[in-house]
Amino acid sequence: MEYRYAVKEGVLILKDYKKGLEVVSYEGEDIYLTIPESVDIEGKAFAKEAIPAEDREERESTEEEAAEKKVLCKSVISIGKKAMLSCKSLRQVRLPKSIEEVGDWAFAYCDSLREICLPGREIRFGKGIFRECGRVRFATVEGKHRDIGALLAAAVTLLDAPYLFSPVRCGEEDWLRQWDARMLQILRAADQDGYSKMVLCGEEDYGSKENNLDYFLNQKRKSKVRIAYMRLLYPLGLKDDVKEELENYLREHTAGMNVSEREGGNAGGEACIWDETWQVLLEEHGEDAEYYKLFTGIGCLREDNIDRILSDTGGEYPEMKAWFLKYKEETIGYTDFFADLMI
Repeated sequence: MEYRYAVKEGVLILKDYKKGLEVVSYEGEDIYLTIPESVDIEGKAFAKEAIPAEDREERESTEEEAAEKKVLCKSVISIGKKAMLSCKSLRQVRLPKSIEEVGDWAFAYCDSLREICLPGREIRFGKGIFRECGRVRFATVEGKHRDIGALLAAAVTLLDAPYLFSPVRCGEEDWLRQWDARMLQILRAADQDGYSKMVLCGEEDYGSKENNLDYFLNQKRKSKVRIAYMRLLYPLGLKDDVKEELENYLREHTAGMNVSEREGGNAGGEACIWDETWQVLLEEHGEDAEYYKLFTGIGCLREDNIDRILSDTGGEYPEMKAWFLKYKEETIGYTDFFADLMI
């Protein structure tokens, strides 16, 4: 049997599932969506709340009525397969303490989703729950530091490591060790790994941009840069030698550093520019102060690249540009502030 549960800007469709209810789908335009912990047959959630003394007698009778129809109240224990698929408005979803499982592709293609709030209990997660959800930054867990929520989300969005997506284990020393081990495995892998397989399996797209080797390598390095940025911004349990390796990777992939300076050039003896650190910052995080302050803080902005970077920034991100100009004046040397604004 199906039930309709009204939320602020839409409706949840639920059905009987095992000993509780499963969310089948959602219709609406909510930005912040809270899944109810339990629902009765009329679609009303039961919740405990403080009872003013003057209302106690009236409330007691209400509770008696609720007890009489308790058999009609069921816990929401599952988010079904593709339940929230392509819900473009959602930015935050809060799951109830009663949740036990989340089905395959439950939140796939939710382009605006930034955060999912989880109870601190074991939950069975299906595959691809955040497929193509590139903006998910946090999977916050009740009672745990928000930084852990960032690492937990990245376990599936950046590391492709669903075995690390555990609301119970996240933040533990062994969990952090496994997280960093997976990160370093990705970071140290050759950039061309997977290219031949992709080309062989995609013959119908032969000649497309995606099958171009230079494009493939650029995208692979960007994915590594995203991981390095993210781990440095949330350094819980990060060892000093790993921190140094991440910072070096970001510096080496910033405009102004040549492959020839680092490895003696490519096979043809020509210098190739690696610029993915700056590309990711400009294209994805121009409004995020924590990112561009990290960029300057680890030495990615230098005398040999600052003019080009200021030119690339243009007028789209004035606060980031102002930060770079301040950094140039204080760290690199004299600058004509108003002349630089015209770059």
